[in-house]
This record gives sequence, C-alpha cells and structure tokens, in this order.
Amino acid sequence: MQIGLIGGIGPAATDYYYRRLISNFASRREPLEMTIAHADTPTLLSNLEENDIESQVRIYNRLTNRLALAGAECVVVTSIAGHFCIDAFKERSPLTVIDLLREVDEAISQRRLERVGILGTRTVMQTHFYSGLSRAEVITPKGNALDEVHTAYVSMAAAGRVSDDQRAVLDAACDWFIKEAKVDAVMLGGTDLALVYPEEESRFPVVDCAAIHVDAITRYATNASE
Repeated sequence: MQIGLIGGIGPAATDYYYRRLISNFASRREPLEMTIAHADTPTLLSNLEENDIESQVRIYNRLTNRLALAGAECVVVTSIAGHFCIDAFKERSPLTVIDLLREVDEAISQRRLERVGILGTRTVMQTHFYSGLSRAEVITPKGNALDEVHTAYVSMAAAGRVSDDQRAVLDAACDWFIKEAKVDAVMLGGTDLALVYPEEESRFPVVDCAAIHVDAITRYATNASE
C-alpha cells in the first residue's frame, strides 16, 4: 500500500516520519511506497489560531487529491497542531485518514497512564490535546510557562531545529511536570518534539505521539498489503 504524507508542518517532523517509516518497513522486510505533499507551516498556524477549519480542510483535500493521483491509498497529517480539523477532514477526505489523536488515546489507555503533562502549541495544550484522551487527565504548563512553551515550540518547528534557549524552556516545563505536578509521563504534543526528547534516551517517561502515529501507519499499510 502506498502511504500519502501531508508534510512540511514542520520539516523536522516530516523527516522524523520519513526516517521511522523507512526503519519500520526495513525491519519487516517490506518495501515502503510513499509520496509526500508539502503544506505551508505559517498558513496552518494562521488557520489554527483563527480556528478556520474550512480553509485548512480545503488545503488538505487539495493535497490529498494530488497524493491520490500519485497512487496513495491512505493519507497522514504529520502534525498534531494540524489535527485541529481532523474530524472534518476525515469526513471529506477521498482517502482513509490515519488519525493520530485516536492512536495516541488508545496507546495511553493501554499504558494505563492517569496523569500526563503536555507540550506543544498553545491550542493543543489549552484544549488538552483537542479533548482527545478518554482516560488520562492532561496537565498544562503553569502560568507564563504555557506561552513560553508555545513560542519555543512554534519557533523550533518552523526552523526544524532546537536552540539552547528553546530547549531550556522545554526542559523547565518538563521538570515542573515531573517534580511538582507529579505526572506519570510527559506527552510530546508536537510531532517535532520527538527530536528533542527521544523516548529511548529521555530521563523521564514520555508519550511519543509521533512514534505512536508512525507505528500505526506501518501496521495499517502492511496489514492492508497482506
């Protein structure tokens, strides 16, 4: 099965998806068939800020039609911020949409996590992961830290790399989550954050949303090909 990725939002997250998919398929000795369509980060962030679901869904549908013409049989949005309109997109997409929110909710339920801290854009944090978790309580950064995390994350995602100052902001939020808020894990509520806190190297438990999503994409594509 050919996978269609809506990428570019941001570039580091797209690269992470690409590399993990290559690794996953190689470990299964399966050929990877994939096409990437580029979406614009500033446009997405503007639509997210204005909650302009209709405009973003039109963009996704235009890109999905392009992916379908290239042979894609499913489509993936490689951005958690980009999932603000995922329900509307799923209703209108010409291809099956593999929904990150649903996959992460299932993974958190399986791990029996009851209290998770969240990092990501302001909207993702304030909406508690778009109210997408059925089991765990979502804890957001306290006070000004929420805006600081948002600014650090958005700048990092757009640039495709993390600066020392941005890392310090994110580390401070994580320290508060673990030491003060007593969370069971920190949820990486922005797909680019997988590059800052690799699950296998992190000094605290994390919920790597991007990894969960990619692994679900792998299962869907390989099972459909059997």
